[in-house]
Amino acid sequence: MNNSIHVREVRTRADKRRFLTFPWQIYRNDPLWVPPLLSQRKKTLDPRHGKFFERGEAELFIAWRNGKPAGTICAGEDRVVNAEIGQRECIFGFFEYYEDIEIAKALLQRVEDWARQRNLDTMSGPFNLDREDGYGVLVEGRDRPPVILCGHTPPYYREFMERLDFQPLRPDNIAFAAEFEDNSPQRRRLTRLAERIRRKGWVRIRTPDMSRLDQDVDTIHLLLNESLTHLQDYRPWPRSAVEALVDQFTKIADPDLILFAEVDGKTVGWFPGIPNLNEALIHANGVRYPWDALKLLLHLRRRPACVAIKSVLILPQYWGGGVALLLFDEMARRAQAKGYTWADLSLTSADNPYTPGLAERLGAHIYKRYRVYTRNIPG
Repeated sequence: MNNSIHVREVRTRADKRRFLTFPWQIYRNDPLWVPPLLSQRKKTLDPRHGKFFERGEAELFIAWRNGKPAGTICAGEDRVVNAEIGQRECIFGFFEYYEDIEIAKALLQRVEDWARQRNLDTMSGPFNLDREDGYGVLVEGRDRPPVILCGHTPPYYREFMERLDFQPLRPDNIAFAAEFEDNSPQRRRLTRLAERIRRKGWVRIRTPDMSRLDQDVDTIHLLLNESLTHLQDYRPWPRSAVEALVDQFTKIADPDLILFAEVDGKTVGWFPGIPNLNEALIHANGVRYPWDALKLLLHLRRRPACVAIKSVLILPQYWGGGVALLLFDEMARRAQAKGYTWADLSLTSADNPYTPGLAERLGAHIYKRYRVYTRNIPG
């Protein structure tokens, strides 16, 4: 039998469908996998509609073995980010494959060839074009499904990346879980401190005005790029990426749980809580068929147990002033009143000098770790 592997570009509509639906082959027996919404994936990868294509280019590939798909990968260049920080990085994502290192090797080699043709000198990933979607390879935490925007990968993905000479791009990114019913002395003390800050009145908590969302996108863009510059692998956020991130959640977000902190009329912090729709999506099969939509609607009627907090952004000069403490306490009060039982805080880098320590002070614990890899491209 001929077991040779061939990697070809996605050109036809049928190939695009194979690319989009291939993950179902990898995770068919994995109860923790949350199938992505096919309609959203299709939009993300469409050069006419995907926000990434406003800043760069990308190409999709399928690995074939014995006439059948054996793996997928996407190669991309974010020209805006590369120009801003003076690098020549190729990103890769939508990286799925059967448990065979030769398939992974062939897919990554095809991305390397694509990158070399464009004079790029490093490969980094996996990211699904948007760095907030499907970030990295899961290296710890297989006791519960991922929350919204977090990924899930088989155990062999980590082993194969390291066998193929990839190194961690940065310290691991980690997800924390915080229970709202925590009645420990530590949590009670933090609640008292938050109440003291609240009474002093120097920090004002506000929620977004949905009719002025463009202005808040500008505010979030500013906070992202001023609050994260201390990170080892910091990359500037293009405004279009922020807009795309906010657009994803305008239909599902509860404005009462999107919190901004202001000091003297200036926005100094952002703490967005999003319903963890993965608790419904895990039952919806990516809405591949009409009856899946009915399942999704049924599960969407139920309140998720988790509110996912995807960013904890505080301007550095306010790190020690209690702003984050007040934001968390306010979130816990509001979310618990609405029926949520726990908060996910994800993702933050393990080398972040502020957020992991803050999460631990709030009584949160690490429950997942993700790793992004990089490799130089020989000249």
